Amino acid sequence: MKITAEALRQRIGQFFFPAVFINDTEENIQETERLIKEYNIGGLTFFHSRASAATNYESKKKVVFNDDSYEKIKALIVRYQKAASTPLLISIDAEWGLAMRIEKTPQYPYAITLGALPENKSHLVYEAGKQIGLDLKAAGIQYNLSPLADINNNPNNPVIGYRSFGENKEKVADFAVEYLKGMSEVGVLGCLKHFPGHGNTNVDSHLGLPVLKETLDELMENELYPFIKGIENNVDSIMIGHLAVPSLNDGKDTSATLSKAVIQDLLRDKLGYDGLVISDALNMHSVSKLYETKGQLEWEAFNAGNDVLCFAENVPEGIEAIYKNASPDRIFESYNRIMKAKEKAGILSGNTAASGELDFEKTSKINLEIAQNAITKIIDNSSSELAFESQKNNKLAKLSLYKNTENTFFKTLNTKLDSPEFAFENPEVSDITAIKKGLENFETILISLFVPKAKPLNNFEIDNEVLNLLSELLQTKKCIVFVFGNPYALPLIPNLKKASGLIEVYQDFEEFQKTAGIQFLEKNTFNGVLPVNIDIQQVKTQDNQNLSTYKFL
Repeated sequence: MKITAEALRQRIGQFFFPAVFINDTEENIQETERLIKEYNIGGLTFFHSRASAATNYESKKKVVFNDDSYEKIKALIVRYQKAASTPLLISIDAEWGLAMRIEKTPQYPYAITLGALPENKSHLVYEAGKQIGLDLKAAGIQYNLSPLADINNNPNNPVIGYRSFGENKEKVADFAVEYLKGMSEVGVLGCLKHFPGHGNTNVDSHLGLPVLKETLDELMENELYPFIKGIENNVDSIMIGHLAVPSLNDGKDTSATLSKAVIQDLLRDKLGYDGLVISDALNMHSVSKLYETKGQLEWEAFNAGNDVLCFAENVPEGIEAIYKNASPDRIFESYNRIMKAKEKAGILSGNTAASGELDFEKTSKINLEIAQNAITKIIDNSSSELAFESQKNNKLAKLSLYKNTENTFFKTLNTKLDSPEFAFENPEVSDITAIKKGLENFETILISLFVPKAKPLNNFEIDNEVLNLLSELLQTKKCIVFVFGNPYALPLIPNLKKASGLIEVYQDFEEFQKTAGIQFLEKNTFNGVLPVNIDIQQVKTQDNQNLSTYKFL
């Protein structure tokens, strides 16, 4: 089939998914409209603001929050679709819902929390994926760049961690597929990432290039397992990670995103995948600084086998580089895959309008059911009985760390366990010395630690004086500790093995706080299972099954 140069360039334009931002200026918006009109780009990837996107967060620019972000993204999507002659595929990272990028929208538990669900509750992962899909459709978004298929088997991973379903390959695979099926049920495209597996790394690929030392056989045995399951279940797309696998590249540290050996030889030929392949964001420092010539990175990524160039920063130059270097057959391969994805998303007929409304009530119901099945008891020396006995003798106090005493968890406990309360909110307003003195005459301390950050940087932002306080209390008092946050924070707490009770709650959502309180008061079964191997002394769950070999520091 003969095709003109201009028509070929128009098809190449479909490979480009530049980043757009909810808080962009009018000038930025008009520039995006120009790209859409002139270059027939295939889609857009939404971020909140330039200060928070991908590699920009380390610049310390202030992120401005707006209560009207949701209405802004809806209006921008309508405006951008109007500028497009070929309907745009609108994508976003919404691993735990639109709230990952847009404030005042429904938020769902992190993947690590979902990973704490027992296998027989996997339908809750499906329900979360389905509702997230409905939320995206309500905004006019058809493509969620989620979930992660990464097996988080490295506790020092600075960027995956709480975003992974855990370290059990079967569970990661099953839960990722459930999440995908939920979204697919409501017509939203999904994406498994970061191929061939970003779990066993200790470098943030936003800033540098992680290197996987595994052989192909080792990758096939572990890291690739969830991707293979996704392929068997017809996953819509797979995102290639910015990570090097020297064993697949003749010993070279070539990013997988730029490697034919990884994409063509492994993913396409060996694993038999013929769906859409999308690059991780091309502005990430692991690849963005490799080439001085504008457009060369885009060409190299396309030549390696990517169909979609996410966060491409050089659209005109990239189109030209691909036009000059790629064969028409290769261009049509990727073009056809993108059109197939757009057809599945139902937008090729021009029906790109948002549908439905955000349903906060349904989100809350799902979150509650997840909380009731995910909260995990790690140490239990009859801690509920201890708390009631201590309260009866006026020897029980409660200590809230990083939230005031008005939190939902304490309010729930107070229906049956009313006792003196203390709080450390932050170093500026709270006095650790006064708290220590106030706790002196109590024998049992019920502690709620609301871990400040989900990422491990700077000890999850837990202050040293808080860790010292916990260490002292654990050595001198009977402590029942509830941790609302990333379980990887547990090994930071000295002497935690001395706790009379330890419950991992994962999230600080109202539903999780309330459920933790009710289950403790009513001495209910905690059904959750730790999804990752944490450095804890070997302990038993309530049904006497080993969680794993954990060891406290």
